[in-house]
Amino acid sequence: MGDRCMTSSPPATPEANKAVTPETLREQYESGATVQELVAASGLSYGTVLNRLRSAGTVMRTSWQTRRMRQDPQARRRLAAQLRALYEQHGATLAELAAAASVTKRAARRLLIEAGGTPRTAQETLRIRAAKRAAERHRLAVSLRKRYQAGATVPELAADCGYSEATIYRLLHQAGTRMRPQQNHGRPLGVRRRP
Repeated sequence: MGDRCMTSSPPATPEANKAVTPETLREQYESGATVQELVAASGLSYGTVLNRLRSAGTVMRTSWQTRRMRQDPQARRRLAAQLRALYEQHGATLAELAAAASVTKRAARRLLIEAGGTPRTAQETLRIRAAKRAAERHRLAVSLRKRYQAGATVPELAADCGYSEATIYRLLHQAGTRMRPQQNHGRPLGVRRRP
């Protein structure tokens, strides 16, 4: 019968009611407690627990999600590891982790810590993302250089990449490309156009 057969708890005193803050209930709920268990532990009514959870911005689970979370701790560990990889290897923010896992930012942060990750400051995230963009731009520049040296023209590269010709020139120069002497940096002699 599960939660339905729980014995009712004695009513909590007004002092105890105030001590059970919405944030405390949210933290316990996001750690896997059910609403019924929070009712039993706090002595609050079901409606009061629900209201406090909602006032704390808690994202409510379905009973299926709760069962999955509690019956399969390995699934939680796998999710935590995936979130840590997203966070550390791809520079994701806590908000992006929360969206990926369909949980709150606070729950995403807890999962990250459970997996051995260390939350970053906003400035650290900005630096990581800037470095990632620079690395991607460098890879693109090297790829463009190879294609240009194989005979592609600047207009062709611009059309393929969706960038302006000026941007292609800039990327080619950044990659240390030796530009062809022909006007408009067209196809070198002896290189035939693709049919």
